Amino acid sequence: MDIIIWIVFGGLVGWVASMVMGTGGGLLWDIGVGIVGAVIGGFIMNLLGQSGVGGFNLYSFLVAVLGACVLIAIVRAMRQ
Repeated sequence: MDIIIWIVFGGLVGWVASMVMGTGGGLLWDIGVGIVGAVIGGFIMNLLGQSGVGGFNLYSFLVAVLGACVLIAIVRAMRQ
């Protein structure tokens, strides 16, 4: 059941981050960006001394969106 929750969470996070950053890539792209973004966001927050993604709540969602936006910005920079 946990994997399904991570896929749904990743899809939501990726979709929101794609809307914020003005990109699109489809469902699999959004899921991938959301899951990797959650890892990146957790890493960034740990560097700042805060907790990372800890479940399906608003704080974790915002941390994951932050990480996903950072990931999209990195991908954009590498494509140019």
